[in-house]
Amino acid sequence: MKVFLYYEDNEHEELHKTLKITLPKSWKTGPVSKLLVQFVESYNTGKADDLFLLVEADMHLSVLDADDNLVHLPSDAITQDVIADRQNVFVRHGAATTVAAIQEEEAAAQQAIKDHKKNTVACTHFGCKNRFSPGGPYPDCCHHVAPPVFHETAKFWSCCPTRKAYDWNDFEALKGCETGICTEIKQDEGQKMFLGGTDLREELNGGAELKSIDDFNKAEAAGGTNAAPVLERLQKALGDLGVESELYTQVVSGIEAGLVTEHGELTEAQLLEAVASELGGKLKKAMKAIAVDQLRIK
Repeated sequence: MKVFLYYEDNEHEELHKTLKITLPKSWKTGPVSKLLVQFVESYNTGKADDLFLLVEADMHLSVLDADDNLVHLPSDAITQDVIADRQNVFVRHGAATTVAAIQEEEAAAQQAIKDHKKNTVACTHFGCKNRFSPGGPYPDCCHHVAPPVFHETAKFWSCCPTRKAYDWNDFEALKGCETGICTEIKQDEGQKMFLGGTDLREELNGGAELKSIDDFNKAEAAGGTNAAPVLERLQKALGDLGVESELYTQVVSGIEAGLVTEHGELTEAQLLEAVASELGGKLKKAMKAIAVDQLRIK
């Protein structure tokens, strides 16, 4: 296992350093702090001016995530668990944290989110993420006037059909088309929270009744000519690649739970479309990360 260490956290390029290390077998299962110690010793060797020396206690290691954001590595994390072979690792200023400290911070952040949600209400306008105290005061609002559409990998607001996104973060960044004041009054009870391929096909058919998901699956089981639902095909394909069915089910169930929590009660067709869309986005993101690693290795 090889690791490339870079120190570039300094405005003076002559003080930058790159170090390639072939890790001893014992280091792979040891803490990442060993890498930092090795780099600091190598960097400081031969430097007479104390002003340019690095102090191990004041440094930490980071890696880039799939979005090219630096992720702080805890000093006691197991090397092979957080660093891939031939991955670029960056030596940065600032004391290192620990796994326990990160877990405590994450737990505190999650609790703060829960407390905030418990004591506030969400704006009921489509696309608005504001929360506020029940009864106001109500903040300014930038929102959409119609529900979102999740169809295959495309995500867009039905009131703005020309502005499409294929990544969840890009979709959430789509700016609203209407401004106003937030409200806690629920929208029309008969209004769907989001639309899917079924709704689009109904619109194209002038409202004609389409086959339900249950009818679709029964027809497939009876040897119908339609293709199997995308999630079922994906589960089979991943199974052929060695991904356990239990793991696949756990991931899909987690996405379903998140969507229900965010959007409320959904029909089976809506949930199927939304899960397929979000899972497709996550798989695409993972494939991009692999492609980036392959290019870096070359």
